Amino acid sequence: MELPNTLSQDGESRGGVLAHLERLETQVSRSRKKLEEPQSAQAVESALGTRIHELRRLRDKLRAEVKHQARVKASTTNVEPDQTLEITEQEILKRKRENVKAILQAYRFTGISGKLTSRGVCVCISTAFEGNLLDSYFVDLVMQKPLQIHHHSIPVFIPLEEISAKYLQTNIQHFLFTLCEYLNAYSGRKYQADRLQSDFAAFLARPLQRNSLCNLLSFTYKAEPEGQSFPFCARLLYKDLTTTLPTDVTVTYQGTDALSTTREEQRAAHENLLFTKPLHQVFTSFARKGDKLDMSLVS
Repeated sequence: MELPNTLSQDGESRGGVLAHLERLETQVSRSRKKLEEPQSAQAVESALGTRIHELRRLRDKLRAEVKHQARVKASTTNVEPDQTLEITEQEILKRKRENVKAILQAYRFTGISGKLTSRGVCVCISTAFEGNLLDSYFVDLVMQKPLQIHHHSIPVFIPLEEISAKYLQTNIQHFLFTLCEYLNAYSGRKYQADRLQSDFAAFLARPLQRNSLCNLLSFTYKAEPEGQSFPFCARLLYKDLTTTLPTDVTVTYQGTDALSTTREEQRAAHENLLFTKPLHQVFTSFARKGDKLDMSLVS
């Protein structure tokens, strides 16, 4: 009877020891984990620090390589790194030069032509009136910032400085077209005055009076080729310097006889003609019709 009890007690003792050992192992394991946790965090932090240090080292290395390459490129092109702004301006001026070249190519049939020069571009403006080629003028542009006019043959009475101030730096195309408009109008007015004085001198009492811009003309004339007197006096004013027709016309009758209804009608018709038709066309009408006006011109 005592043996079973002994076995029972031994079993319980052994079971208690095993359970105790298991509890001890569990506690040791937990303690070990607690001890390992801060070590793991420290290890991660240490690894991150090492990685950050490595990345910074690579960053500094890349920066050094980029600066070195920039110096090498600058030395091969004879340009210092601090000249970046100047290079940008040069590129802008290059684009402007190419833009002017494109404008000249596109509008070569409008009287504007030109060629590239070492400084920039030389523009030629050829004027014409009623299909007749007249004078040509040039403007030598220097492509720099700001754009500059190096030489030109524009007459002094053409407002080149005013046109340049308005458009040269902002719109080169508008600058050229505006200048072309002024020059063509001047050439057209001069052409009419020259034709009147050369082809219709018989109709004039004395040489035509005009200023250098040909925007103020005055002359005494007759309407009949066979007439002996010069009863009419005309004054033409061109306030708009971009037009070839006058803005103000005054015709007065200076005959010795009283101004009849017929003469008044003739004077008024002359005024209307001079307002609406070029000078040489008006006097061509006088030459063809004598004292009878070509009323198709009046209308």
